[in-house]
Amino acid sequence: MDLSSLLIFAGVYFLAVASPGPAIAALVARSLAAGFRRSLPFAAGIAAGDLVWLSLTALGLAVLMQSFHGLFIAIKYAGCAYLLYLAFRLWRAPAGALQQTPAARGEGWRLFLGGITLTMGNPKVIVFFLSILPLVVDLSALTLLAFAEIATLIALIISSTLIAYAYAADRARRLVASPRALRRINRLTGGVMAGAAAAIAMRS
Repeated sequence: MDLSSLLIFAGVYFLAVASPGPAIAALVARSLAAGFRRSLPFAAGIAAGDLVWLSLTALGLAVLMQSFHGLFIAIKYAGCAYLLYLAFRLWRAPAGALQQTPAARGEGWRLFLGGITLTMGNPKVIVFFLSILPLVVDLSALTLLAFAEIATLIALIISSTLIAYAYAADRARRLVASPRALRRINRLTGGVMAGAAAAIAMRS
């Protein structure tokens, strides 16, 4: 792809990624509750989900997969269920418990898979790759090199954006230290995750 086309794609994609949505809300909530490092697997899963959608779109399979409506409904609700599970844990957690305890065994992989599931069923992501991406990129003329260039841009843009959100949330988290404030943060972030799950579940 020529440089101008890549820059146009980068700008459109950045606006789509940076605009607050359920995935950003869930990531910020995770970072507020458990810290920057323990939110990174979740962010990696979200980024991987976008790359999966790019691959499906480039191969012409995204529209075909949309015909399997039941599968996408199942994926969407699986992601919602995982967010509700995280929200329940945050709401019930004692003040500071998540900040002091080490990560449970396998937590990183569960968060990574949860991030992928959330992204695969997120209507905002589906709309971008099915409707907006074809307007910016000529998929019929997409070469392997152009695909690699777009995939690299996606990985860089979404990773840096998600990391920035997670880091900012972690810095805000460090400003409070009292158990009462930490309990409120846990419950607030739990509510945000539950709200993100509801937003995804209600959008077609």
